[in-house]
Amino acid sequence: MFKAIDTEPVVANEKFVRLLRKNKLKVTQPRLSVLQIISDKDTAISQPELEKLLGNEIDRVTLYRVLATFEEKGILHKIFDLHGTATYALCSTECDEHHHHDQHVHFICSICNSIYCLEDIKLPKINLPEGYQLDSVGINAVGRCAQCKALAE
Repeated sequence: MFKAIDTEPVVANEKFVRLLRKNKLKVTQPRLSVLQIISDKDTAISQPELEKLLGNEIDRVTLYRVLATFEEKGILHKIFDLHGTATYALCSTECDEHHHHDQHVHFICSICNSIYCLEDIKLPKINLPEGYQLDSVGINAVGRCAQCKALAE
């Protein structure tokens, strides 16, 4: 079990500490490390890729729990790549555990399989018939990212 680091000098990014506290989560090094890695990437990241980057810092079970907790709390959202692998990206600050507001298009590169959140492309409002409840909407655009397109030219 990892010890909360509230009593130790905090060397992590203060915005992550505030984010964890806002969501009533203990501030632990595994949680801070996961947030740092995900925020440093411009694409969504898979659990296996996170495991490689974290090395021996966090075991697989702890990482799985961190990702599940972050998704439940509205800190991360999950996107499946072209091979069906779950990847994770940071949610907007408007998300919480009761409702994800990350209703945007995801671009998946058909060459490198990278997933980009296109947050500027908002999804239209979906008017459901009476009695229906919308939990999430996902639209994926598939093509070649700028890097793969440049390599092909």
